Amino acid sequence: MDEWEEGEGVTVFDHPLIKHKLALIRDKETKHFLLRELVNELTYLMLYEATRGLKTKKKEVQTPLAKAEVDVLGEKLVIIPILRAGLGMLDGCLNLIPTARVGFVGLYRDEVSLDPVEYYFKTPPMSNSMVLVLDPMLATGGSVSAAIDGLKKSGAEEIIFMCILASPEGIEKLRENHPDVSIFCAHVDEKLDENGYIMPGMGDCGDRLYGTK
Repeated sequence: MDEWEEGEGVTVFDHPLIKHKLALIRDKETKHFLLRELVNELTYLMLYEATRGLKTKKKEVQTPLAKAEVDVLGEKLVIIPILRAGLGMLDGCLNLIPTARVGFVGLYRDEVSLDPVEYYFKTPPMSNSMVLVLDPMLATGGSVSAAIDGLKKSGAEEIIFMCILASPEGIEKLRENHPDVSIFCAHVDEKLDENGYIMPGMGDCGDRLYGTK
């Protein structure tokens, strides 16, 4: 795993399994049902490191031989996928941490202005919790920034963001708006095109996940 050299608070994963699965995700020939499986697997691999900051507490258990003092999670995790593409990363997280609570933020990007428009917002209590925001693509950074604005207003204090692909422009935008939020991603791509899409990217992740195009 390498720290992205262009800024602090950004972790770009450098692991052979992540690189391999990302290559398959990028391939336009990968079918939607296989893509969903790959995104889940990739999310699972990334989550292991992204949650390294979760707090633990001591607990005493009885082993078959003796009592032992062990470490267990001492902090709740709240997972917030940004609809709809973020749903593709949800199961990968719940497979690893099934006790996590889940909220949802629905946003779409206006095709003309590229500004985010919120249409749904529902979360569990987020105080004293690590809040993990999920979206496969960090493109312009506007939607994620808007989602985090709303989460902070609703009580979220410790927030991390995890995506598959990010653009340098999106990272810069998110770091500017929310410098306290750590970013974890599988790869930082070259740039945004004139339509605000990540290049070379992987196309529209929501459409590809659910076969809507």
